[in-house]
Amino acid sequence: MNRRRLLQSLLASAAWLPALDAFAGARLLDARAFHSSEGLRLVLDLDGPFHFRTFPLSAPERLVVDLEGAQPSADLGGLALPSGPLRAIRSGRLGDGLRLVLDLAEPVDLNAFALAPEGGKGHRLVLDLRLQRRLVEAPVSSTRAAGKGRDIVVVVDAGHGGKDPGALGSRGEREKDVALLIAQNLARRIDRQPGFKARLVRNVDVFIPLRQRVEVARRCNADMFVSVHADAAPRRTASGASVFALSEHGATSTLARFMAERENGADLIGGSSNLPLKGKDPVLAGVILDMSINATIASSLDLGHSVLRSLGDITRLHQERVDQAGFAVLKSPDIPSILVETGFISNDADCRRLHDARHQQQLAEAIFDGLHRYFRQRPPQGSLLAGLG
Repeated sequence: MNRRRLLQSLLASAAWLPALDAFAGARLLDARAFHSSEGLRLVLDLDGPFHFRTFPLSAPERLVVDLEGAQPSADLGGLALPSGPLRAIRSGRLGDGLRLVLDLAEPVDLNAFALAPEGGKGHRLVLDLRLQRRLVEAPVSSTRAAGKGRDIVVVVDAGHGGKDPGALGSRGEREKDVALLIAQNLARRIDRQPGFKARLVRNVDVFIPLRQRVEVARRCNADMFVSVHADAAPRRTASGASVFALSEHGATSTLARFMAERENGADLIGGSSNLPLKGKDPVLAGVILDMSINATIASSLDLGHSVLRSLGDITRLHQERVDQAGFAVLKSPDIPSILVETGFISNDADCRRLHDARHQQQLAEAIFDGLHRYFRQRPPQGSLLAGLG
């Protein structure tokens, strides 16, 4: 080993040792389990900061959670578990730390994140266990009752995923995790409303190219496309929710341009239209495309204003208008599409709220209220909502 590598190794070791000391000695105090339609949430309460790592095992199915330097103080064997994928929890010492083994009834997708003390609660490790599903639910009949009109189909897109974590918070919080939780809440709220049906672009932590997200909306014959995000801003002081629509003529603000460039950088997008114009006269096709895009952008702006108004009732707004830029994920020429930035994960206060389950639910309710108001004013022809009018 040469001197440069030796020096780098020594420096890395010196930087790591104090961190281990700072996170040593946390005790596992309690655990709570909550049932949900998606699976189960397990919350571990500790009396200090901690490091953790997780990994799955199969045959039989298990999840392993290692808490570095943690000490056992609670008996998890007697924890009452609701029906779901988690059968039992076992714990034991691992070196100077603690290992938990979660025995599973079936394979799950795990979303694990730490929460700092807030609102009278201490340090927590949250483990969301979700049943594995297909990326997009198989299309089903959109008629809720014969003769009463079809469902309004809303495609909900959780931004980023898989190898693309999206923006990061100051403690490593990932945009893709927050976006998925809010999108799932929104989809459930949509499905509870008679005359509406939600389709999730992704229901697991997986990477999907931007172009394919738009194609999902077309395959589902969507009436609306909503992409959920929690981005970062150049300034950490930036906070609040925003709503964006497509622009064909440049961004309407510096922030909108920054956001679009950041989101579009997730992959390379082709520029061809999704409209069935193949074989048409080029001039006629261009006229049809321009008319369709202009009408769709106008509808998207109306939708965005309605959603922004609802968001303003439950959270701070970054700005009072719908911003516009060339977001690739919004480039469907015939489906009203908006991108909702639920907050800035780069802002510590926003980040804490975005990781609060109650706030996630409130955001989903507000987005739904906005889109519901939009469709009440202009229900699609043949829909159940149009028949009620």
